[in-house]
Amino acid sequence: MKINIDQNSGYCFGVEFAIQMAEDELGPIKELYCLGDIVHNDMEVQRLYNKGLRVIDHEELKNLHDCKVLIRAHGEPPETYAIALKNNIELIDASCPVVLKLQNRVKHAFDKMEEKNGQVVIYGKKGHAEVIGLSGQTNNEAIIITDEADLDKIDYNRPVSLFSQTTKSTLGFYNIKSKIEARFGDKSKVEEAEFFEAHDSICRQVSNREPRMKTFAELHDVVLFVSGKKSSNGKALYKVCKDHNPRSYFIENSSEVNPDWFKEEDSIGICGATSTPMWLMEDVAKSINNIVVNPL
Repeated sequence: MKINIDQNSGYCFGVEFAIQMAEDELGPIKELYCLGDIVHNDMEVQRLYNKGLRVIDHEELKNLHDCKVLIRAHGEPPETYAIALKNNIELIDASCPVVLKLQNRVKHAFDKMEEKNGQVVIYGKKGHAEVIGLSGQTNNEAIIITDEADLDKIDYNRPVSLFSQTTKSTLGFYNIKSKIEARFGDKSKVEEAEFFEAHDSICRQVSNREPRMKTFAELHDVVLFVSGKKSSNGKALYKVCKDHNPRSYFIENSSEVNPDWFKEEDSIGICGATSTPMWLMEDVAKSINNIVVNPL
């Protein structure tokens, strides 16, 4: 039995940067507030909790004063910064640079759309932290599209500027784009750049993992995909694995490893989401080794 951990899996730059900022701050002060889970992985959240990172929500933020609060990689809407200024809260801003750039693009597009009675449409998961931050750039007027059923929310007689949450599937985005184009009916509207603008705003560090994940899944007999169940990116990448290797299993940690999944001659691949720490994938590998060396 061979076990291989995908070295291209694990934290993206934005998540790694946010966790490093949290740990740097926790060193001298021992306790730090974080607005929402720093990463969609319960095991990592618990590890940082043990170091002093305390997760709060937006309602709790309103009641805090004279303290430090970390903004995670997902970014925040303008309202958060206004509350911090009012309550004398020092923000440790770990927003991903890719997300910050996208927020600026969405704000610019919203101002442009307002001038011509247009609409900003965001392809993303409703309620997701990044999407909330993006929608905040539009005074929460952006139309959030999660799947084809949401397309009825769009007024096809008005201009549209389409963006995507950075961690969504590239194929999903272009599928939504084509369906919006089809619904316009009048081809001239689609061809007119001022009437319909589609911005592929998916993070390339994330989207490039899809073809690599396909190859990785095909190279192994069994694939264990390690991710938190809250991770949108995890769900998308796991689907890639499952589509190309039916013996792919989604697990959160080593306790979920099932010995019945393996045969003695299997090649086992371990991979994960952009929110999955390498130490967690290594822990899964150790668990499999224990099963092989000390079978029940």
